[in-house]
Amino acid sequence: MPKAQPPMEKPAEFSMPCSDDRLATTPRRVFAAEHPWPLHDAAATRQLEVAALAATAPLALMARAGQATARLALAVAPHARRVVVLVGPGNNGGDALIAGLHLRRRGLDVKAWVRADPDRLPADAADAWRQAREAGLPLLREDAELELAQADLLIDGLLGLGAARAPDEALAHLIAKANASGRPVLAIDLPSGLAPDQGRVLGEQAIRARWTLALLTLKPGLFTAQGRDHAGEVWFDALGWSATEGLPAPSAWLGAARSAPSPGLADRRHAQHKGSFGDLVVVGGAPGMQGALRLAGAAALRAGAGRVYLCPLDSEAAAAPDPELMRLPLSRLADAQRLRTATVVCGCGGGEAVGDVLPGVLEHAGRLLLDADALNAVAADAGLAAALRERAARGGSTVLTPHPLEAARLLRTTTAEVQQDRLAAAQRLADETAAVVVLKGSGSVVAAAARTPWINASGNAALATPGSGDVLAGYLGGLWAQAPTQTPPRTDDAAWDAARIAVWLHGRAADLARQAHPRHAKLPLVAGGLADAMGAALDLASGAPLRA
Repeated sequence: MPKAQPPMEKPAEFSMPCSDDRLATTPRRVFAAEHPWPLHDAAATRQLEVAALAATAPLALMARAGQATARLALAVAPHARRVVVLVGPGNNGGDALIAGLHLRRRGLDVKAWVRADPDRLPADAADAWRQAREAGLPLLREDAELELAQADLLIDGLLGLGAARAPDEALAHLIAKANASGRPVLAIDLPSGLAPDQGRVLGEQAIRARWTLALLTLKPGLFTAQGRDHAGEVWFDALGWSATEGLPAPSAWLGAARSAPSPGLADRRHAQHKGSFGDLVVVGGAPGMQGALRLAGAAALRAGAGRVYLCPLDSEAAAAPDPELMRLPLSRLADAQRLRTATVVCGCGGGEAVGDVLPGVLEHAGRLLLDADALNAVAADAGLAAALRERAARGGSTVLTPHPLEAARLLRTTTAEVQQDRLAAAQRLADETAAVVVLKGSGSVVAAAARTPWINASGNAALATPGSGDVLAGYLGGLWAQAPTQTPPRTDDAAWDAARIAVWLHGRAADLARQAHPRHAKLPLVAGGLADAMGAALDLASGAPLRA
């Protein structure tokens, strides 16, 4: 075994400026950033890769990728002594071989499990194979499951950016064996079997990595759909490449996990009063569904809306337990002037009854957020769908907050197809309705016409609980209600900002809850306390100490 050498420098954890700093010398942890990150799809990444290859010495890019992978492996798994590199048929496999050679020089026991024909490797990967053979890097046989089980670390170089279909049988077999081993995995660029642009699993399984080192660009698929579950903790290295011009436009932006989107809320002035912060009307609460209405109303109050009215669709509904929430009789929805000057959140617990009030709400509300049953009613009624599309022409502004099934109904497709490409689905819905769309789920997407989509970086599965969406809708509406009215009416910017801030706070509250109480890795954050937790997250984002 080669003589042990000092470990490579441990990667620094610091923030990366969002667009112009391409000179990464060490891997950077994405979720430690305080700024948004640009995301580039496979086509844009290939464009950048071609430019980088043309501007660097032969084999230099792969050498940097292998070194960066080895450096990160030593940092995240400092006690690892036995390493297995999984080598596929492309340049991703070459990166893994180079990383393995670096680790071997530092005294680690490194073996390679190769799923590639050496005679058919691309040029750079073929050179990496030559280096590995000359160095005597041990190769594993077909029955090497025991070696996987005994490894301290696996490095996934099976498939990279070029994966567009399910892995072949041999690669799929190795992916399954790696997952079944239970050993920690560091994936190079992408977990093998994960679609780079959409975050969907291409076959039966994709690698479940504990860490992923994205190279040259960050890919959208790492952060939405199934990407977060498979990528684990994402790191980034630009491989020393600096592009001052001709950089492809981002396919999306990833919001920072640790800081709220800008612009945030303005400080309140002494001379302001409750009427300065907008009226908000929550319409919903059909018989048996008062909880959703009240959760949304309470969240709007905590978000700072000046006056919040509940308009229950159940005429026999009891008064809300929050004394600050006022009740608006259903008949008052006929007051067009009130609706024009208010922000309306419609659909929380609305049931089938919401369809009866939607025509007037769609026609008269100046700012309108549609959630839950209101979205289902629009999807089921062509007249309501047309009225939704016509709102923008009258100066109305709309936010839609669907989960994947509701989005599928609006788009006349299936949930599976929405989840196949969440970015495209959200953008299509935004374009068709001229609305700001929040497509909820893992890596919630905020989309609007003529804007680059935004993927939320905060949040976890503790939000998967009844009422969580109602809190988000109410809180978003409460933020939006405070935005000044513009002349001529144009509230798209205000809706866009309110959507991103609310979605981020919603997720950040869950992140903080999980940090403080590890039980939330297994148990939900109950919706009744979520709005207050979002306020606590805002305290921390503003630099204020967290108070009980």
